Amino acid sequence: MADVMAQEVQMDPGVEMDHEVEMEQEVEMEEEECTFSGDSDYSDDSDFVDEISEEELLGDLLKEKPTEPSEVNDTVIVVDGVPKVGPERFEKLCNLLHNIFEKFGAVVSSGFPKDSDGKTRGYVFFEYNDVDAAREAIKQKDGFKLDKAHTFRVNVVSDFAKYAKVDEKMAIPEKEPFNYVGNLQSFLEDDNCHDQFCAIYDEGMTTGIYSNTAPEPTIVAERQRWTEKYVRWSPYGAYFATIHSKGIALWGGAEFKQIQRFGHQQVHFIDFSPCEKYLVTLGQGEPAAVIIWEILNGMKKRVFPIDMSQEENLRWPTFKWSDDGKYFARMLKGVIQVYETPNMNLLDKKSFSVPNVSQFCWSPKDNLLAYWVAEQDQIPARVVILNIPSRHEVRVKNLFNVQDIRLHWHNEGRFLCVKVDRYNKTKKIHYSTFEIFHINEKQVPVDIIEQKEQVQAFAWEPTGNKFCCLHGIPGYTSASFYEIKNLKVELLSTLERKSASHLFWSPAGQFIVLASVEGNNPPGILEFIDTGDMSVMHIAEHPGASDVEWDPTGRYIVSCASYWAQKEDAAAWFWSFQGKLLRKFRREKLCQLLWRPKPPTLLSPEQCKQIKKDHKKYSKGFDAKDRLLQSRVSKEILGKRRELMDSYTEYRQKCSAQYQQDTPYRRELRNDVNTDEIECGVIDDEWTEVKVESLFSEENEVIADDKKGKE
Repeated sequence: MADVMAQEVQMDPGVEMDHEVEMEQEVEMEEEECTFSGDSDYSDDSDFVDEISEEELLGDLLKEKPTEPSEVNDTVIVVDGVPKVGPERFEKLCNLLHNIFEKFGAVVSSGFPKDSDGKTRGYVFFEYNDVDAAREAIKQKDGFKLDKAHTFRVNVVSDFAKYAKVDEKMAIPEKEPFNYVGNLQSFLEDDNCHDQFCAIYDEGMTTGIYSNTAPEPTIVAERQRWTEKYVRWSPYGAYFATIHSKGIALWGGAEFKQIQRFGHQQVHFIDFSPCEKYLVTLGQGEPAAVIIWEILNGMKKRVFPIDMSQEENLRWPTFKWSDDGKYFARMLKGVIQVYETPNMNLLDKKSFSVPNVSQFCWSPKDNLLAYWVAEQDQIPARVVILNIPSRHEVRVKNLFNVQDIRLHWHNEGRFLCVKVDRYNKTKKIHYSTFEIFHINEKQVPVDIIEQKEQVQAFAWEPTGNKFCCLHGIPGYTSASFYEIKNLKVELLSTLERKSASHLFWSPAGQFIVLASVEGNNPPGILEFIDTGDMSVMHIAEHPGASDVEWDPTGRYIVSCASYWAQKEDAAAWFWSFQGKLLRKFRREKLCQLLWRPKPPTLLSPEQCKQIKKDHKKYSKGFDAKDRLLQSRVSKEILGKRRELMDSYTEYRQKCSAQYQQDTPYRRELRNDVNTDEIECGVIDDEWTEVKVESLFSEENEVIADDKKGKE
C-alpha cells in the first residue's frame, strides 16, 4: 500500500515542467485581465498636491494614536524641596501635596520615591491630563515657600532630557558692538548750574529743550514732530520719553540720541520706576494691557491684561513702586497684589485679601505699604501700615464716621498724614481731621488735629516738619500752617480769605505758593509766602494759568497757561522764589512745559551743612558772576549787535578814506587853505557841556472838597 502511494506521489520531471509553464501563463492572463488599456500604473504625478489633510481623512484614528514620549514628559512635573518624612507621616504629606497641586488640574498619577527605610527622598512626581495644567503648576508653585526650611522647585520632566543633551563644548557668543549714547547725566556738568526744561509748542508739532539762562533761555535741542502726544522725564532726568502711535522712544545724552524703543500700540500713559530701571506702559488697543519693560535691554518683563470696563483699572498709575524699585503693587477689588523684581512674580506667590480696600501708597523711603479700608455695616474704617516683604502690621488704627480718607506720606518717610473727611450724627455737616503717624517713634504714636471745616488741599514741606492745608469752601479758603516739634503738632499761623485751590512747596522747603489754577474762580492768582516768618512776600496774577511747577533747586517757579487748556494767550511765566516776575516765555501755541528733574545729592548731611556754613566766603564771587550773567544778552542778540557794529565800522572807515582822498580838492576850492584844521578853532578837550532848562508854562488849579462845595 505504501509502495502504491509512493508511486502516485512521484511525478515525471517532464510533466512537472509543463505544469509550471501552465501556472505562469495563468498568472499573465490574470494580470492582463486586471490591466485597463492605456493605464500603466496608479502612481501620482510629480506636481500633484494632496489638499486633504490627515486629520480630515483619518481624524478618528489619529485620536487613538499613542502619545509621543516628549508630550508625556511635558505633562509630568517633578517637585523638589519636599520634606523628607517617614511612614508615620507619609499619608499627611501625600494629602497636603495633592491639595496644593490638584488646584491646577486633574492629577492622573503621582509618585513619591522612597529609600530603603521607607523615608521619602525629598522630591515628588505629578502627572496631569494636559500640558496647560502642568505649566500653570510650574508658574504658580516654582519658588513657593512651604515653610521656613522648604521651598519648592518645580520643573517639567522633559527639561531633564533637554539639559542632559547640552553640548559640552561652549559656543562663544558673538560680541555685539557697544552703542555709546553719551553721558546720560551730562546736564549736571553745567558750570553755572542752569536747570533745563522741555516745551511743546506749535500745537504739538515742535518740541524744544532749553537751558534756563539769563536773560533768555538758551535752546539745547529742537526737533519737529518729536512726539505725537506728550513728553515725560524719568525721575532722575536721565531719560526723555516721547509718545508715538506705535510705542515709546527714550532719548538721552548731551545730543539727545535715541537710546531705546518699546513697541506698544496705542499707548496712552507711561510711568517709570523710581530707580529708572523699568518702564510701565498702558496701551488701550485690543486687548488693553499694561507692559513692564526693562530699560537697558528693551526686554518685555511681563504683560498684564487690563479690563478697562472695571473701575479699579481706570486709575493711573495702575502699579505703584516702592522707593528702591524692588517691589510694585496694584489694587484690585478686595485684594492687593505685591510683585517683586526682577522675576516679576507675586510676592510669596500669593496676593493678600483686603475686603473693601479703597487706597494704598508706598512710603517714599522704606518698604512700608499703607492702605485704608472703608466702613461696612457695623465694622469701622481701618488704616493699616504693612512691612514688605514680611507683611507684618506695623500699625493699625480704627476710624469712625468716615466719609473719605486720603493718605499723605512725608517726603522723607518720617510721618504719615491720614486726612479723614467726617460727618456728624445727622450726616449734614462735614468736617476734616488729621491723624499724624510718627513712623520712626516706638509703637508709632498718633496725633489728632481737628478742622471744623472741610479740607480742600494738603501738602507736606519736603525737607522740614511743616505742613499746610487749605480749608473752607472752594474759592473762599483759609491756609493753616502747622509744625511738628518734640512729637507735638503746633499751629503756626492761619491766613484767611484766600482764593487758592492748590499748594506748591519749594523743593528746598520754607517757601510755598498758594495758587488758584484753571477751573477755579478766579484763576491764575499766585501768593508767595515765606513760612520762616509767615509773611506774604508777593501776590501776582497770571490769567489763565493751568499748571504751576517749581524747578528742582527751588530757585524758580513757572506758571503755564497751556494751549491744551485755553486757546488764547498760551505762555509760561518764570518767577523767582520771592514772587518777582523774571521773564515771559512765549511760544506759538505753547502746550506743555516740564522742568528736568535732578538726582539726589551724593553729599552727606554733614557736608551739606558745612557748605551752607561756608557760603559767605564765596558769596562775593557768586554775586559778581550773577551780575555778569544778568548783564549779558543771549548769543542771538549779541551776534546781531556784532553784525551791525561791524557794518557800521566798515562804513565809517570807507567814509573816512573818501574824506582823506578829497582833501586836495577841498584845499584847491578854498584857495589852498586847510579849513579842516581852522574851521572850528576849538580843540576836542576844550568842549564843555551846558544844560539848559526852559519853563514853558505854569498853571495853578484849586480843587475844593466835595463837602465844602455843597456847603
